[in-house]
Amino acid sequence: MLVIIRSKVDPEILKKIAEDLRGYIKVVVDVRRKTLAAGGEKHVDGEQLLLKDGSRQEDLWGAGLDLETGEMDFDSLINLRPTQNRSREILDEKIRKETAEIIQSLLKD
Repeated sequence: MLVIIRSKVDPEILKKIAEDLRGYIKVVVDVRRKTLAAGGEKHVDGEQLLLKDGSRQEDLWGAGLDLETGEMDFDSLINLRPTQNRSREILDEKIRKETAEIIQSLLKD
């Protein structure tokens, strides 16, 4: 299940999203619009969903959330951009912090 989330997610929907990867959720965050796409098996699918919804490429960042441990990671192929980010990891601390805050506010308790 892949969905765009604009406000605090309903716990039942979060459970359905987490079924794709057994408790781990791939997330693509739009740091400008403060929304995210959650679910699916690939970050690129969430990225495409958000682009069709009006997001800009430079505002989208891939991350992940482990529901069991609550840990987030910031590793995705969509983060690899030679002119903006030279790694799969989000290197810019400001962007990383904004991404984490949006995930926290929309997906975590």
